Amino acid sequence: MAEQYKDKKEEILKETVKMTGYEDAGFDWKSEKRVGATKFLTGLGAVAHALKMADIDVASSYPIRPYTGAMMMLSQMAARGELDVEFVHGEGEHGQLGIAHGASAAGARAFTGSSGVGVMYAMEVYSPISGGRCPVQMLIGNRTLDPPGDFGSEHTDALSTRDQCWIMGWAHTPQEAFDNTLMYYRIGEDPRVYLPQMNCQDGYFITHIPMKVVVPTQEKVDKFLPPLSFPDALDPLNPLGHGPQLFPGQGHVLEATRVNAMMGAFPVIDEVVQSFNSIFETNYSPFVDLYRCEDAEYVLFISGGHAYTAKFAINHMREKGMKIGLVRPRFIRPWATDVLADILSKFKAIGVVETNNAFGAARQAGILTLEVATTLYQIPNKPVLTAFMGGLGGEVIRLDEFYYMGDVLAKAAKEGKTERTAYWIGFHNI
Repeated sequence: MAEQYKDKKEEILKETVKMTGYEDAGFDWKSEKRVGATKFLTGLGAVAHALKMADIDVASSYPIRPYTGAMMMLSQMAARGELDVEFVHGEGEHGQLGIAHGASAAGARAFTGSSGVGVMYAMEVYSPISGGRCPVQMLIGNRTLDPPGDFGSEHTDALSTRDQCWIMGWAHTPQEAFDNTLMYYRIGEDPRVYLPQMNCQDGYFITHIPMKVVVPTQEKVDKFLPPLSFPDALDPLNPLGHGPQLFPGQGHVLEATRVNAMMGAFPVIDEVVQSFNSIFETNYSPFVDLYRCEDAEYVLFISGGHAYTAKFAINHMREKGMKIGLVRPRFIRPWATDVLADILSKFKAIGVVETNNAFGAARQAGILTLEVATTLYQIPNKPVLTAFMGGLGGEVIRLDEFYYMGDVLAKAAKEGKTERTAYWIGFHNI
């Protein structure tokens, strides 16, 4: 096999560099006007660089693949004196979230992270952090829960926490992982929000594959992300109560404040993304990334790293005359219902690519399908909706599998119906 490609080594290398440099797959690199140092970084490396530039105060760690690399890089930065951070190694994931919680409550810009079963082990602490309105940021490098526990891109770990009142979204490239780190802190630390954030990226596909990342100047980062101001920070000279037990009649008031904070994040996200675009000369949409949707009749709805491969597939299907596009939500929480309803109502068929499992849920699909179905509920002449279960266990979703999805959607758009509410990719008879 190696001999077969020996003469094409340079050609393959150039094509690889071209791909990792965003020269294809729908990333309009040439329209970007970013100024900064161009580096080849993994998603973990990109986040570590962003955290250094965000000048975090406290980082709490506990090892589990695939997120661990970000903590290794941060510890090296601290050891070399490049980052003035209190680096605390927890006794487990529950402990490390507790450390981040306490640090944030004391007014520190705090960071932590985990993956897979580690995300689950810390479940008890998520609600107290958001209930205390502590803007901790947590990196989640996705991996499959046990069983099978594989190292990969399944999103079930993070999505299992979706109702704990944390800002949540996925990067589909290392560049977006870098940018999201800064944007999430700015959103979560806004006085109208004060909520923690889950900065998610696919295990291996984003965490460990290097791509081109433009790292901006510290001056621009400082202009975009001011120091944290947390007026309710713990202070022995101004005692405050955090996390007390409440009487039943007080509970709904506390819950309402979190609802208001999450809903209040919508205008903040819009403002923050526009500010980011202005300072760093980028062109992010606040809530939704659209690809080749202008004249599309049917679309893939997808979150995370597999969207990058999907854009390649869509380019190929477009060459064959298929009117297909891609819709990628940049935030899962808060869910941009009105924005997505307006966008999705224009299509004849929608295929939600689910890299998670919600066993026994409506439509026998995943979590995103339920969100999309609810979004479409009040739309007249609803599009045909189906789900494609793929990437489970961290499996690669290949180009030919995206072509299969395109064929299913083309048929559904033409006939106004689909044979199944959910298709298992690679097991077409299920």
